[in-house]
Amino acid sequence: ISTSPSLPLYNPYIFSSRLQHGYKVAWKIAVSPNNNVVNIYEKKGKDWVKIDELTEHSGRITGIDWAPESNRIVTCASDRNAYVWTLKDSVWKPTLVLLRINRAATCVKWSPLENKFALGSGARLISVCYFDKENDWWLSKHIKKPICSTVLSLSWHPNNILLAAGSADLHCRIFSAYIKDIEDKPGPTAWGAKMPFGEVLLEHKDCGGWVHSVSFSPAGDQLAWVAHNSSISVADATEGKQVTQLSTSHLPLLSVLFVSASEIVAAGHDCCPYQFTFKSPGSLEFVKKLDIPKQTSKGSMSAMQHFRNLDKKATEEDDKELNTLHQNSITQLCVMSGDKSKVDKYSSVGLDGAMVIWTFKH
Repeated sequence: ISTSPSLPLYNPYIFSSRLQHGYKVAWKIAVSPNNNVVNIYEKKGKDWVKIDELTEHSGRITGIDWAPESNRIVTCASDRNAYVWTLKDSVWKPTLVLLRINRAATCVKWSPLENKFALGSGARLISVCYFDKENDWWLSKHIKKPICSTVLSLSWHPNNILLAAGSADLHCRIFSAYIKDIEDKPGPTAWGAKMPFGEVLLEHKDCGGWVHSVSFSPAGDQLAWVAHNSSISVADATEGKQVTQLSTSHLPLLSVLFVSASEIVAAGHDCCPYQFTFKSPGSLEFVKKLDIPKQTSKGSMSAMQHFRNLDKKATEEDDKELNTLHQNSITQLCVMSGDKSKVDKYSSVGLDGAMVIWTFKH
């Protein structure tokens, strides 16, 4: 299944909910077509129908995340603002977030328990936001040191406390995002035992380029990331935070996702997803390309027929169509059904304005 709006899609999130009556599943997606508006679509039959529009932002939207349990959407944009949207009487109502940042927001992620969210920005900091019932708004606490450049990607640990971040200073880090006002004191993890807010539990300095995407494993003991030098890396807390890096021959990868305890899917400028496998200790391998090449008439043409056509037309046809489903860079991968321990379906969106839903075969 794919949709192709006229403008590129940025940071969409697929949301599913089981209806009150019966067993029918309603699929919805929230996407921003490279402007300051969020469009919400619902799958009706074989088509995706636009059902709503969120229009509070004044700058280009850079991040969207939809909390499946609480049914709240958080958005952020280049206008340095973020809003939490709640559905009341069939209308999406925005609540302001006090971010206190002086540069554009770049990415946003709900925590697993959905009681807080993290937001990265060009202000060289991460805003960890939580709800203040007394004033009916969202407050934020800042993680600043030792971040030296724009935060590009975020991923929450399953324990709702640890937060991984990739940034343009070529570093990948894990921080503690424990907020004592809203949650109990956390117990020790494989990454560390002492976890005051902002504590750095991992700092890998040699990532080889901007860290475009990060993803915790289902148990949270491994962290995968992809960087602009076409590499994919995994840090393993069970092996003393050992980092295993695999340099690929592909164009740079922009998004990475654990789809099981040992399987990883990554995609980027090659316009198709790739499968990797990680086995502790330190074994990271490329498995296969997950796209099925489209058979083109040019590809199936015999050499003799090709030269006959060339002789007739005096020029070679310029066929710019790629033999992949996506015709431009894939910018984001999202889990669609199943959980991280065994993902059944995941989605990809790209700069070609298409969304594709993939089935992962374990």
